[in-house]
Amino acid sequence: MIGSQGTLRDVRKALVISDTHASSVEEIPAAFRSLIKDSDLIIHAGDYTSKRLLDELQNMGIPFRGVYGNMDPRSVRDGLRAEEALDVRGIKIGVTHPAEGGPPWGIERRLFGKFKGMNVIIYGHTHAVVNEVKGGITCVNPGSAVGKFPAHYPSIAILELFPELRVEIHRA
Repeated sequence: MIGSQGTLRDVRKALVISDTHASSVEEIPAAFRSLIKDSDLIIHAGDYTSKRLLDELQNMGIPFRGVYGNMDPRSVRDGLRAEEALDVRGIKIGVTHPAEGGPPWGIERRLFGKFKGMNVIIYGHTHAVVNEVKGGITCVNPGSAVGKFPAHYPSIAILELFPELRVEIHRA
């Protein structure tokens, strides 16, 4: 079941992060930490792997929405859902890791079935950057924020939501 954490009417820029596989925000590249502070919303697509990291992100003074991933311990899973549906400035955004894991190929097809009616689907798991429009849906995978294998470099995404939807991938 997809949870919903409500409308986020004033958000202009969301930082999208996934697959941090880190114990603390300090392990995220400094350039990305700076971008977090310039965002109106943090969206994390799972695999924090540490409750401390989750707590630090949730306590940065910036609205936070996140889901848990297949590598997250019970302490992380207890405070999050496997899937979220957000409405940000009227843009419908589905977020998942997916928590069940599974093979990386064909992942978007699986997600389309979970997130009907969404404008954007954000996911993680593969550690591979994706920024494509497929069937009218913007698909975003920010990659791994720390460059965890098989990623070749650390990466995140910035989702501009005003005046129009735009995605930028940042690499460290």
